[in-house]
Amino acid sequence: MADLNPIAKRIHNLTPKPVRLTLDDGTEAVFEMSWTEFFQQEFQAEAARRDDDADYRLVSSEDNESILVGRSEADEEGWSMIGSVVAAEAAE
Repeated sequence: MADLNPIAKRIHNLTPKPVRLTLDDGTEAVFEMSWTEFFQQEFQAEAARRDDDADYRLVSSEDNESILVGRSEADEEGWSMIGSVVAAEAAE
C-alpha cells in the first residue's frame, strides 16, 4: 500500500488547530478545518479562511501527489480550483 500524502497527513495531524497553508502561486493563509478524513490514501477536508467568507475544499489529486484546493463564494454555485498546497504548518 502506498504512503499517505505528507502534506495531507500534516494537515490532518494539525487539525483542529488552525493551519497555515502555502499554495503553488505563493498565496499563504490561515485555514480552520471543519473536518478532515482519509479514505485509504484519498484525502478530503473542508475549511474556512480567517480573512474571507468563502468555503474551501481540499482533496487529493488522482495520483495522490498533490492536495488541490477549491473555493466557493457564498453567492456562487459550484467550486473553482485555486491551486495546490505546497506547504502546511501550524498557525501561530
